[in-house]
Parts: sequence; C-alpha cells; structure tokens
Amino acid sequence: MSEPPLNTIVEAILFASDEPVPVDRVADAAGDEVSVDMVRQAVHELIEEYDAAGRAFTVEEIAGGLQLFTRPEFSKFLKKVLRARSEARFTQAALETLAIIAYKQPISRAEIEDIRGVACGDMIRTLLEKGLARVAGRSERLGRALLYGTTKKFLQVFGLASVKDLPESKQLVEP
Repeated sequence: MSEPPLNTIVEAILFASDEPVPVDRVADAAGDEVSVDMVRQAVHELIEEYDAAGRAFTVEEIAGGLQLFTRPEFSKFLKKVLRARSEARFTQAALETLAIIAYKQPISRAEIEDIRGVACGDMIRTLLEKGLARVAGRSERLGRALLYGTTKKFLQVFGLASVKDLPESKQLVEP
C-alpha cells in the first residue's frame, strides 16, 4: 500500500489533535522526507480545498502551531448544541487581571493591583490554576517579586498566534 498524500496526512494529524501542533512536529510525524515548507504548502492546499467545498472548518496557525477550527459563521449553530467551556467563562475581575498580564507582561502582583486598584492574589492564583497565566520569572528589584505572563493556553483560548496579535490598547477604549 502506498503512502497517502501529504495533505491527507496533515489533515489526519490536525484532526486527531485537540491542541495546536507545531509545524515542525507535523513534518516529523509525516515522514523523513517531509520538510516544514512541504507541510505549509499542504496546509495551503487544504485551506483552498475547504474554501472551494464550502466546508465548515479551516486550518489556522495559533499559539505556535496548526489547528483545525470551525469557521465563525457556524458558531450560532454550535452554541445550540455545545455547552460553553468552563475555561471560556470569565468574571469581569478575571478578564481585567488577565488583560493587564497580557499587555504588561512580565508584571508583578503589586503592579497589577496598582493598575486595578484592588487585591488580585486570588485572581492570579485562579488564572495560574486554569493555565492561562504563568510565573515568568522574578523581578530584579528589592524583594524579587514573582513576575507573571500569559501561556500558550491563553493564546489558544483567545485564538491568537502570539501576544502581538492582541488589539492595540487604544482600540479597547469605550466609545
């Protein structure tokens, strides 16, 4: 039996994964002769096939890897069937704290509290437990406070390739 086409192999790998798969890992899994450029070409072909056929899904590169995604126009149908994931439910305080971490990382708890104006220890702990924030190091200042940053899971949950894809802060100002 001959090897299946590369785009079919890539599709199978992405279909089986519930998280983004780095392009180099896809290339390694696809075979000894498969390069990263060949995988990127196969992904491009898959996206074209999905578009031409009007498929409900596509391939996107987020959080340092490739992942299959349902197209946004199908979200209203999915909401009727699927319950919202618990990690997607955020309180206002959690969103504010996470946004501060995302935009100011690496940042200390004291700096977060200074911006928010309230104690944030419990909220930071919750974000750490959910895997959306991480300890990114220690401050060089007196006391060597822990510094916080975001994780790959944060990028995945919010559909971002990197923190550079966050909207500019001036776009977030209420009208």
